[in-house]
Amino acid sequence: MPELPEVETTVRGLARHLEGERLEHVALNRPDMRFPFPDGLVQALAGARVTALGRRAKYGLVHTDRGQTMVFHLGMSGRWRIDPDEIGKHDHLVLATAGHRFALCDPRRFGFVDLVTTERLDQWPPFAAMGPEPLGPGLTAAHLGRALAGRRQAVKLLLLDQRIVAGLGNIYVCEALYRARIDPAKAAGKVSKPALGRLVAAIREVLGEAIEAGGSTLRDFARPDGELGYFSKRFDAYGREGEPCRRSDGGTIARIAQGGRSTWWCPSCQK
Repeated sequence: MPELPEVETTVRGLARHLEGERLEHVALNRPDMRFPFPDGLVQALAGARVTALGRRAKYGLVHTDRGQTMVFHLGMSGRWRIDPDEIGKHDHLVLATAGHRFALCDPRRFGFVDLVTTERLDQWPPFAAMGPEPLGPGLTAAHLGRALAGRRQAVKLLLLDQRIVAGLGNIYVCEALYRARIDPAKAAGKVSKPALGRLVAAIREVLGEAIEAGGSTLRDFARPDGELGYFSKRFDAYGREGEPCRRSDGGTIARIAQGGRSTWWCPSCQK
């Protein structure tokens, strides 16, 4: 599933060609993806000017001058294609400006699109209870300290809770915990203040590096320009079971199951 860096990379790629442009043509090639397309989507977007693009957690935002925002989620295999040679059977939504064509391609159809009044975005149900953005000023050691205080659940699992931090996924939580030297199975309420400080720094660092690298190439994700992200070549923990820890302590990366997902970590240096 595309995670936050992949969505941020997608939004930045779209913005270069779409921001400030008028949507001259909008077409739906099927009635639904994961959910039905919202009623009136074509009418709301056709002729509108795109004022800005943004991201909230793992959702992309296309703001228009009509006071409405198209929200998109890429699901498991979704991606935007810019100026495809032809529109294929998996291109479910197509936007066209005077100079470019944008196709939302999703072979597995786990993604979806919604239309929300821009002023009420914060009240849209998926956003209403979300925690702070991991790259924004709201994510601090103090915030994590309050959110995790007294919690017995594993810190790894609570970092995946979107009510605590918005947009963190399995890959980058594993990587951040590795960098912060925190045991993913440790009770969240027992993580020390200094460790929380390291964790916030590690979250920002790993997400920033992944965005600069264009995301991680997992399954069939690609950027809008068709290029593949290469951050996966830098993973320190994720997917490296049985391989030596990159730190010089002789440790070996192990894998455990937590909440139905795999966690990769180094038992020697993550305490």
